[in-house]
Amino acid sequence: MRFERVIEELAATKGVMACGVVDYENGMFLEGKSPSGMDLDVLSAGNTEIVRSEVKGIERLYEGKDNTEAVEDILITLQKQYYLLRPMRSEPGLFMFLVLDRNKANLALSRRALKDADRSYKQTN
Repeated sequence: MRFERVIEELAATKGVMACGVVDYENGMFLEGKSPSGMDLDVLSAGNTEIVRSEVKGIERLYEGKDNTEAVEDILITLQKQYYLLRPMRSEPGLFMFLVLDRNKANLALSRRALKDADRSYKQTN
């Protein structure tokens, strides 16, 4: 698979409940893993709407201006989980996501894992 290495890197993140790579232009789930048994198709569909909305919102906000701003990542905090969504720099139109157990995960290290996975994908392709 094309994203197997990215998924293995993300799945090694402490506290991971699910991770994946999704095309946010058409909502297609490309690759992922769910150690907790969460439905990856449902996660992909819901997260796609969030990423699409944020990316389009930022584009509209800076439309017609000399803009270098772009969404780096999106954090959703629930009582027991974190959702981290990151549009890929190495593959425009795709995003990676992590669903994390708040009691086990380190948010800063998890954000770094997403950034590193994106960087390593770019270097190998």
